[in-house]
Amino acid sequence: MTASTATTTTNDHAKLWELIKDTRFGMFTHRHTDGLLNSHPMTTQNKSMDEGGTLYFFVPKDGEIAEHLNDDNVVNVAYANTDDDSYVSVAGRAGFVEDQAKKRELFTPMAKAWFPAGATDPNLGLLAVEIANAEYWDVNDSKMVQLFKMAKAAITGEPPKNLGEHRKLNVA
Repeated sequence: MTASTATTTTNDHAKLWELIKDTRFGMFTHRHTDGLLNSHPMTTQNKSMDEGGTLYFFVPKDGEIAEHLNDDNVVNVAYANTDDDSYVSVAGRAGFVEDQAKKRELFTPMAKAWFPAGATDPNLGLLAVEIANAEYWDVNDSKMVQLFKMAKAAITGEPPKNLGEHRKLNVA
């Protein structure tokens, strides 16, 4: 796959959302004060991608993520949908949003397991990740075609070509 870099357009946001929306969990990565990275599986709460390229998550205000974001708000969210052979890496800055209407809009019955008082739970933090840049890999070939291309590459000694689309998007 060859990568292309582009300034983000509305179509890029749509493509990015298309790749993210059906992936149930993203691995949310943040840095601890000792410099080590730590990841947590989290559910993206968005129902669509807004123009600003923001992803929303619910996290406990008194939890580890909230504690560490006070020191360093640079984060990454990685999505892997192996059934569709699509992969997304999003880098950005995270912060808490105190917007009760947005919490109500995004709250789901599944979130109630972690926040029993619902959208008004005092420990419910709405974490917004403002996307600075993103990168995705999207393979449209069938598994059989992919295997054939990789076998051919192994025999010829040349890397496989045209295994799908790979793009880097500058969102900020």
